[in-house]
Amino acid sequence: MKPDRVSIVVPDDFPSVFKGTEAHQRATALGDLTVFIERGADQEEELIRRIGRARIAINIRAHAKFTESVFRACPTLKLVSVWGTGVDNIDLHAAGRNGVTVCNTPGINANAVAEHALTLMLAVARRVPALDQAMRGGQWPRELLTQLLGKTLGVFGLGTIGSRVVALGRAIGMEVLAWSARGDSSRARGLGARPASKEEILRTADVVTLHLRLAPETRGFLGRKDFALMKPTAILVNTGRGALADREALLEALRERKILGAGLDVFHEEPLKPADPILALPNVVLSPHIAGQTPEVIRDGLLRAVEIVAIFLKGSPTDVVVQPSPSPRPLPRRGRG
Repeated sequence: MKPDRVSIVVPDDFPSVFKGTEAHQRATALGDLTVFIERGADQEEELIRRIGRARIAINIRAHAKFTESVFRACPTLKLVSVWGTGVDNIDLHAAGRNGVTVCNTPGINANAVAEHALTLMLAVARRVPALDQAMRGGQWPRELLTQLLGKTLGVFGLGTIGSRVVALGRAIGMEVLAWSARGDSSRARGLGARPASKEEILRTADVVTLHLRLAPETRGFLGRKDFALMKPTAILVNTGRGALADREALLEALRERKILGAGLDVFHEEPLKPADPILALPNVVLSPHIAGQTPEVIRDGLLRAVEIVAIFLKGSPTDVVVQPSPSPRPLPRRGRG
């Protein structure tokens, strides 16, 4: 590596979406770039080896876990630029303690994920997968389906994705109730939704959709008591993170028909194991964490992740999730958990 060239690594491009793209070319112009397209970044020791002495890491996949151990073993690392919004694979406190800035690319996948959430709502309500399968088996089913016009949509989370879901729900004639983690009632009203409490949404919504960032305070956001409040005709949609809903409580609610069904794009363990009980439930429509996988999202998100690197190198990072703590490494962790 030349002395005046910054070292950049993509340690986790598996399955590969980065290598050979325009984003790859732009990153190459910024420094000495190494891209790993082989499986293995889910192993801590291998992730550490791949990062090595790099100053910047572009994080593609959530299976690469940036832990305290990783940050301590990679003392030259100064930036993790995340392709996507979720940063639950990164120990943010550890990043700050160890002098690392973490940035993400919010909003890039908003339209695609919101469309997918709407698709899951409709697929469950109209029983599209089950009807398709029955017809392929020689049947001609005649049954009553769920109409969403005039029904109530409850949206948890009013970031870019949740806001777009509000618009789509209103567009098909649903009344929309919204809950903001920040208590931002004015934002909900500005979107044409009515602000409501968590309990009111669960009691009254015909469709509940989750668009919250996974954090300690939102893990298990929906538990047994929450599912017990929901209508037996209600549909749950989750395109956020699997852990937003307690796994056992969700399985129980679906098995015992405490709710009508669910449309899920995210799970507690990914990929799902063949014996996962969720696969045996007929009232669930599943997709493999693919809501944001469109050519447009991949192209724009990767370009944005690289653009963030360029901006960081100029000394003014944007889309910052966490910045280095005032106390540089390797001082004690006073007051940080």
